[in-house]
Amino acid sequence: MKGTSPDLMLIVARLNGLQDEICAGLEALDGKATFQEDLWSRENGGGGRSRVIVDGNVIEKGGVNFSHVHGPLPDRIAEALQLPAGAHFHATGVSIVLHARSPFVPIIHMNVRYFEVEGGRHWFGGGIDVSPIYVVPEQAVKFHQRLKDVCDAHSPAFYPKFKEWCDRYFYQKHRKETRGIGGIFYDHLEADAAHSKEDLFAFEIALGQSFVPCYQDFVVANAAKPYGERELNWQAMRRARYVEFNLLWYKGTKFGLDTDGRTESILMSMPP
Repeated sequence: MKGTSPDLMLIVARLNGLQDEICAGLEALDGKATFQEDLWSRENGGGGRSRVIVDGNVIEKGGVNFSHVHGPLPDRIAEALQLPAGAHFHATGVSIVLHARSPFVPIIHMNVRYFEVEGGRHWFGGGIDVSPIYVVPEQAVKFHQRLKDVCDAHSPAFYPKFKEWCDRYFYQKHRKETRGIGGIFYDHLEADAAHSKEDLFAFEIALGQSFVPCYQDFVVANAAKPYGERELNWQAMRRARYVEFNLLWYKGTKFGLDTDGRTESILMSMPP
């Protein structure tokens, strides 16, 4: 792999391990379903491990994907990032979307990633956001407090900045509505005088490790609530809104397709 550096491979290995940790935590939380793994490779370099869980006690359909792709930077990506066309890149990360069986357990999404390009430039990106079918204000407050605690442990500036970024990013422009109750989102997070590369990666792993506890809060509070056809119909409509955003506005979908990623893995965010 051209341009591979020791710290890059440490990041790849740790994100690979994070996928294992999250899958184990979700299987324990669900209590029935287990993840099915599909290994894939990319013709131009790299590949990944796609893991899908279906028909569980809690999770109707979900995915926890790891990927590490590399090779010459596609022209469209290079232009968007204002980087030289053909420069060698590495992109690695973990991406998660869960659709619960119960309409009272929200859709949840997380992505943590690292990007490195030939010449030494590198950055982190990611975040967590929640799209409830039914909003419970006190649960939204608890979720945001968990994220604030993770952020504050690394920088008091992170939470307000990343929350506002998430609110702007996960907005359905064509509907003039938010996708959910938000969360945090960040991109192009580069080392500076205040935060070393190691600091930023520690924050990213801490955020990843907060995923299962965040989701467990919603499951414990809501999974046992009774529901019927009326609630399922509303769930179907809210899932459709989620699909609209991911196909129209989500940059992760576009990046995956533009870099010739595995289509089934890119679209694992689709509901049942």
